[in-house]
Amino acid sequence: MTTFDLGPALLFCPADRPDRYRKALDRADAVILDLEDAVAPDRKAAARDALLAEPLDPARTIVRVNAVGTPEHLADLAALARTAYRTVMVPKADERLPLDLGGLRVVALCETAAGVLAAPELARRPGVVALMWGADDLVASLGGTSSRFPDGGYRDVARAARSAVLLAAGAAGVAAIDAVHLAIEDLDGLRDEALDAAAVGFAATACIHPSHVSVIRAAYAPPRSAVEGARTLLAAARGHDGVFVHDGVMIDGPSLKHAEAVLRRADAAGQADEAGAARSARTAGSFETPDTTGRTAPDALRTGSRPT
Repeated sequence: MTTFDLGPALLFCPADRPDRYRKALDRADAVILDLEDAVAPDRKAAARDALLAEPLDPARTIVRVNAVGTPEHLADLAALARTAYRTVMVPKADERLPLDLGGLRVVALCETAAGVLAAPELARRPGVVALMWGADDLVASLGGTSSRFPDGGYRDVARAARSAVLLAAGAAGVAAIDAVHLAIEDLDGLRDEALDAAAVGFAATACIHPSHVSVIRAAYAPPRSAVEGARTLLAAARGHDGVFVHDGVMIDGPSLKHAEAVLRRADAAGQADEAGAARSARTAGSFETPDTTGRTAPDALRTGSRPT
């Protein structure tokens, strides 16, 4: 199994905006420098130049390259070969994903019908460390127009794809990354999705604005009561060899694994909080906030706009 220990908040940053690189990295657990959707076609070369000119910590940086088969893909890989970055996100990944991308660690982004169906095979490819899914490109690949209902909730096909990618990742022992929440000001909707992601086993959630980072971190960090309950349960289990009753609830193997997962998340959240506080103390200023005046959260979600 190849490990992936970045998260829980992964912040996208346009690769042609080097002025934002360090701010993004300081605010999040890891940054995704985006050479694909966030960069206009006539800015791709400039974005690759920026990767070389403004290096970041490679241990906390992912680079999203352009899709396999596009003219930009090989140029992206050539640029990466001149950097210290070793983790790449490959968009619209499907069975055409090369078996070897020069020894790079790969996050396969399953965001087409072919990609979701290929997720089990992709998760077992050498070098693949995580799977991520995407809703809007998926629906576009099906000829549809919207991944969400008017109230902002995912349509059934998106929910099915999300579960399929999570199951494929889990079966192969690699990480699963949840999709971005495009409605920037809908922090309640983001919180609900991140809480669900943490509960079902996603390792991280990607995001497109710094204001989403703290919401995601809080969602992945279990409440103090859950941590205390998990510790109490595991302590009680030491006196039993099999199934037993604790606080009126039957406890078996899965129950103990759930408790262990709570403690792992609590430990990870504590480490993230310490690192985040140190980074925040070093950083001033903020990102530009896109103008969403007059747009309700569901309206923003229905636009299908991509991070820019």
